[in-house]
Amino acid sequence: MDLFGKTIQSLSQSLDYSSAKNRAISTNIANVDTPNYKSKEVVFKNVLDNAMFGTVKTKRTHSKHIDFGQPTTPYQIVQRGQTSYNHNGNNVDIDKEMSELAKNQIYYQALVDRMNGKFNNLQTVIRGGR
Repeated sequence: MDLFGKTIQSLSQSLDYSSAKNRAISTNIANVDTPNYKSKEVVFKNVLDNAMFGTVKTKRTHSKHIDFGQPTTPYQIVQRGQTSYNHNGNNVDIDKEMSELAKNQIYYQALVDRMNGKFNNLQTVIRGGR
């Protein structure tokens, strides 16, 4: 029996995405002065576009299986390698990274609040409405 439909699964995947984004941003901030470091970002739109146009890569467990299905992760980590902001070849823009970090923290907290709401609803039902 599925109590919430796919809501909890969607929220869980969104939390995974936000956590991966936070790791990428934190790594970029930590390497702001590292020579020749190229910043990374977590993208979802590219995966969504690929899914819509039928170019999703899938994992087959047997050679006789048909090649279709869902990607293993709904996001990708890509490296921004075409730019350079500093004289040492580094392309981390600290202002952009701090802004992205703040937005991601708000997004993550909203997801956690929504997840807590779902579990509080279940707890209320279990307690008989009290």
